[in-house]
Amino acid sequence: MWIQQKSTPAPIDELQGHTVGLKFECNKCNQEVFTASIGVPAAEHFATMPDDGQYETEQLQCPTCDMTHEITVNSSPKGVRFEVSEVKPEQVYYQVQH
Repeated sequence: MWIQQKSTPAPIDELQGHTVGLKFECNKCNQEVFTASIGVPAAEHFATMPDDGQYETEQLQCPTCDMTHEITVNSSPKGVRFEVSEVKPEQVYYQVQH
């Protein structure tokens, strides 16, 4: 089941230790793009700043127009955010891989 990313971070306790798949619409050619499984890094509970966290960054090329999207998964004690370059956060969907 695909879950639309909200303005608040996704719950860390539901995602930490799992892998997720993302889907989004390419902003250049408007084609749906799906990622392979991406690991959700553990949140840093001893961070010095409230927004400090662990993150993973990957690049994915759109299969239709070859645009390269940078994907960042950011885990903090507040939750998990999925960022895709040049794609609005509410246009990113995720699902937990089992």
